[in-house]
This record gives sequence, C-alpha cells and structure tokens, in this order.
Amino acid sequence: MADTIISNHGSSEKGANPLPANSVIVVLGASGDLAKKKTFPALFGLYRYDLLPKNVKIVGYARSKIEEDDYKKRISAYIKVLDDKVKKQLEEFLSFNTYVSGQYDKDESFQVLTKHIEELEAGATEPHRLFYMALPPNVFTVVAQHLKRNSYPKNGGARIIIEKPFGHDLASSRELQTSLEPIWAEDEIFRIDHYLGKEMVKNILILRFGNEFLGASWNKNHISSVQITFKEPFGTEGRGGYFDQFGIIRDVMQNHLLQVLTMIAMERPVSFSAEDIRDEKVRVLRAMPIIDPKNVIIGQYDKSDDGTKPSYLDDETVPKDSRCATFAAIVTYIKNDRWDGVPFVLKAGKALDGAKVEVRVQFKDVTSGIFKDIPRNELVIRIQPSEAVYLKMNTKLPGLTTKTSVTELDLTYKNRFKDLHIPEAYESLILDAINGDHSNFVRDDELDASWKIFTPLLHYLDENTDIIPAKYPYGSRGPAFLDDFLASYGYVREQNGLYNWPHTSANGKL
Repeated sequence: MADTIISNHGSSEKGANPLPANSVIVVLGASGDLAKKKTFPALFGLYRYDLLPKNVKIVGYARSKIEEDDYKKRISAYIKVLDDKVKKQLEEFLSFNTYVSGQYDKDESFQVLTKHIEELEAGATEPHRLFYMALPPNVFTVVAQHLKRNSYPKNGGARIIIEKPFGHDLASSRELQTSLEPIWAEDEIFRIDHYLGKEMVKNILILRFGNEFLGASWNKNHISSVQITFKEPFGTEGRGGYFDQFGIIRDVMQNHLLQVLTMIAMERPVSFSAEDIRDEKVRVLRAMPIIDPKNVIIGQYDKSDDGTKPSYLDDETVPKDSRCATFAAIVTYIKNDRWDGVPFVLKAGKALDGAKVEVRVQFKDVTSGIFKDIPRNELVIRIQPSEAVYLKMNTKLPGLTTKTSVTELDLTYKNRFKDLHIPEAYESLILDAINGDHSNFVRDDELDASWKIFTPLLHYLDENTDIIPAKYPYGSRGPAFLDDFLASYGYVREQNGLYNWPHTSANGKL
C-alpha cells in the first residue's frame, strides 16, 4: 500500500540468540490434537515464509506406533493446501519431518530419540535443539527430566516450550516450577500463552506507547473502566470432562485475560528487551490485591431457550452435580498511582451469543454544561475475530441542527492491511522461541504473582459447596443480572441504543 509507512524499531529481544542452521525441533505429543491443529500448521507457516533455521529437521515423538506415511498424513490434516505452490511447499516440509515412537517415562525411549536426532544432526559440533511439549500437564516434569538426562546436547544448547496449564493454583504452580528449576535454566524455558502471540495483543505496546494522544489520557483521571472480554459461541461439545477439572477462570482468565490486562496497564518499559517488558508486567501484578469474592459472578450454561442446544450438565462427560463455572465476570483493581480506583473487568464464557475477544476502555463522562447525557467515548481493541481498533466518539450529525451522533475512528485490519499476512499466534510464538526472544512468554515470577491473585478465590469457590453458578441460556449474553453487575461498577452499556458499529445512519440504525 503506497500510503503505509512501516517502521521497525527493534522488537526482538536484546541479546537474543537465534537457533543456528541444522537445528532440530522435536514435537513431543506429536500425535495429539494440539500438535496436529496448532503446532505443525504453525511450523509449516514459518517454513512457507522462510523463517525456520536453514536445514532444520523436525522430529515428532509420541507413544502411538505410527508408520511414517500415516504420521505425515496426520500432521498435514489441518494444513490448508490452497494451490499448487502450497502443495509443493507442503511436500518439501514433510520431507524433513520424521517420527519416533516411545514412552514418556523410560530412559531407553529417549535414548532412541537422541540417537535419531544425532543422525539428523550429521556430526554438528555444537548442536541445538528445541523441544516443544504438546503434552498434558501431568507428564511435564517427567518428560522434562528425561529430556535433560538423555537428550540435551553435550556441546550445544537446548530450549523447551511448555504449554499451559502451569498448575491449577499457587502451590501446584510452585511445585511445577521447583521440579523444573534444577534441570532447566529459566532462560531455556518458554512458557507459552498463545494469547501473547496474537497480533492485536502484540500491538498493544505500540498502540499505547507510540501514540502521545492515548498516553496522555491513559489513567484514572480520564478512564472510567476497562473490560477484557472472551466469548465463545459453543459449549464443551462432549469434552466437558476435561474442562470440568479447570473451569472458565483457570482455563481463560488467570492466564489469557490477565496477560492482556498487564499489557493494557503496564508502565512504559525502558526498552523492547524481554526482561524490561516482563519487569513492567510483574509490577502490575504485584500491585493487584487478591480478588474479593464480592466482586465476582459465576454462571453455568443451561439449554437454549428454544431447546435445541444442550446444557452443560447434558454433556455425558460432565458430573451431574458439577458446580463448574462456564461463565465468570471478575472485577479487580490495580493499587498504583495510574490506576487506583479504576475497575478492571475480566469477563469470559462458553455457549454465549457470539465469538469475540476484545478490550473495551470506557472513558469518563464529559463535563456537564452544554451537553446533557452525551455518550461516553470508548476505545475498543478487538483481538479476534476480524482484528480492529476503533474509537467511539461524538460528532455533529450533518444537517441544520446541533444534534449529536456517535461514530468511530475505525482501523479494521482486513480493510486497511489487505496485502499483509497476519500470522497465527503459534507461528509468532514459535518464531520467538526459535529466535530466543522471551518477550511474549511468561516468566517464573510473573506466573507466581498471577496465581497469588487468583488462588484464594479459586479455593473459596471450590470449598464452598453452597455456591451454585447462576444458569444462563445457551446462546445468551450470560446470567440475567450481568448488566446490573457491570453497572454497579460504573459501566454504561450500549450508550442508550444510539450506537451501532461500524456505520450509523441519521436515525441511528444500520
């Protein structure tokens, strides 16, 4: 686009050490859903854009005994082949993918894996390996131990990517950390929260600190509330047994939404280096008190109003007496000079009325006088779907009156950046790990601080069996009292029906 000015101010970590040529990437849990749906499509995406190390080799490792041809069919099942060029690239990609079957708790199995890796490295004097653990958390520690003991290169280096969940409360998180610390150094560990790889989340730093007009108003004097929302239009769909172990707060809020909150609330880092960025995020977390149960509502989806969609308890994998929350709204605060008194609302749920992840910053009312009940300004950062940033603002409605209308300054990515590729989150984060950039990964003290905020609430909900989640219909916005709950913290919804995004006509209708 001719009018686009692209400026690169060095977003990679200072001192980062990219993997060299001839490195080996090992995907553990290669036959599982996560690897098939996310990891391998991301690796292929990086290959298409020539972002993998030169002469890289990729090894899949899992317990399943699979012939190599069948394995390659599996890992390409979720890769879209759009044309002959992509088909050829996929064939090339598969040519340097191999598979090893083995157990997760046997030294002999990892020794077989290591022998296979060494054959691929063809006598490299300083081999480097990246281990991606697309595995359930109950085997994290044992696999990490076996990798370090059997598969860590003697004269080179290695990195390990660990998927969430990083424990289910503060104690279990610390236990996991303690089990990893003696074997893997902190700078070798990449704890992946895929929301930190999403384009709009990575844009928050630029948006906030690269625009003076936002920086001047980004504080308690001008902002009334901040909402961070996660909505899914589907329920557990037969997989509730797994979800029931965690619930919506552990699954989405303690990690994904809290990470977004730290990006919204942090102070300007002194540089783009990983440690400077993560230091500021930790400062936000340490300024947040534990969550008061009085500032929380929870819900569980029921059948849809028309009876066509099942309730959470209709899922045969869910215990019939489950009190698991599939919806929660949590209000938290940050006790520092910038944000003291501003409610931060984390809101997440399944089986809601749409798919959306967004940040909604609502500004305070303008000074009364010539205006009466004029709508508030809102800055909305839509993370998914259809990435966008728009500012709801008041303007004079064209005509012979001084009637006002709500409109927007709109940056919708698919309209503005038609010729640019927006990478998938896993592409972005795996590339960061390849480059040795920790900026978008969770540090150990950051993880500890986040669990301190949420653990008392989680234990309170787990232990008090008389607390029953409010029912809400499948396909609704959530519990019926949600709007009253938000209003009690000063949030004004829908601007009295005067606004529709993205375009408004003179009568306020689309």
